[in-house]
Amino acid sequence: MTTAAPAKRPAHAPRMLERYRKEIAPGLVKDFKHKNAMAAAHLQKIVLNMGCGEAAHDAKVLEAAQKDLGLITGQRPLITRAKKAISNFKIRENDPVGCKVTLRRARMYEFLDRLVSTALPRIRDFRGLSPKGFDQGGNYSFGLKEHTIFPEIQIDQAPYTLGMDIVLVTTAKTRDEAYALLKGFGFPFAAK
Repeated sequence: MTTAAPAKRPAHAPRMLERYRKEIAPGLVKDFKHKNAMAAAHLQKIVLNMGCGEAAHDAKVLEAAQKDLGLITGQRPLITRAKKAISNFKIRENDPVGCKVTLRRARMYEFLDRLVSTALPRIRDFRGLSPKGFDQGGNYSFGLKEHTIFPEIQIDQAPYTLGMDIVLVTTAKTRDEAYALLKGFGFPFAAK
């Protein structure tokens, strides 16, 4: 009986992970008076969600969303289904209504790098992300109106313009620490 080969690790750590280890974590330890570097806030995961209610009636919308989200993240999306039937929208229980991806470890940092350095600057009339998107647990949520801001998506190849929600889950205990963490990664927040 043969055993499966272990998964290969990338040859080098992602740029954002190196930045976190060398600049952001020591800064958080100093600013928030933690006893050691392990107590500093860090990213746990990034969840991307594309809701497309039209998918219940048109399977092509869901296929396009799934393909595009896979291109953006480099990971196959999970199809989300309706938990309840909603007669006004003609959606039955268990109908497909969107797709989502949860990114962790190296893929998470690589996606974060592409989001901050290339995707967000491509938004038309961009004035910064709202600093009001933090919850009590130090997680940050925001939405994008168009998924075509990512360079992986060719605008002429995308038949549908879909929005997406992005949630950054951190280990920060307070909103201020989560804000400092994301600001260290280069998030372009609007003035408070």
